[in-house]
Amino acid sequence: MRLVIQRVARSEVRVAGAVVADGGPGLLILVGIGVDDREDAPAKLARKVWHLRIFEDEDGKMNRSIEDVGGDIVVVSQFTLYGDTSAGRRPSWIRAAPPEVAEPAVERFAAELASLGASVRTGSFGAHMEVELVNDGPVTLILEA
Repeated sequence: MRLVIQRVARSEVRVAGAVVADGGPGLLILVGIGVDDREDAPAKLARKVWHLRIFEDEDGKMNRSIEDVGGDIVVVSQFTLYGDTSAGRRPSWIRAAPPEVAEPAVERFAAELASLGASVRTGSFGAHMEVELVNDGPVTLILEA
């Protein structure tokens, strides 16, 4: 499982021109599910994200988590995080989990965040989405499990 975590001032996801998810300040998280991912990866990474200290405290140091600041989280599935271009210029997607595996895993990730107390909104799995964000900092991290 791969995550691209972006600290945002705001974010918005649109499908066919309609807003399906928005939030901020907080996090926009792009989620890729791989064919070899463990069953416990969504819960493990949700807990890691919840406690990740990437927000500034009163001294300007990154000491606060999304739990501490109470920000929104927007979760967007993105199989392209498993694109492999090592053998050429056209990405291969063989390391990305098929939709019937990936969709429940993304849903488990979002549900785990919500169970921890997060305000979570999600994009539309499998849809062509327009994702807009204002990166805060900018702060962007990659996590894998």
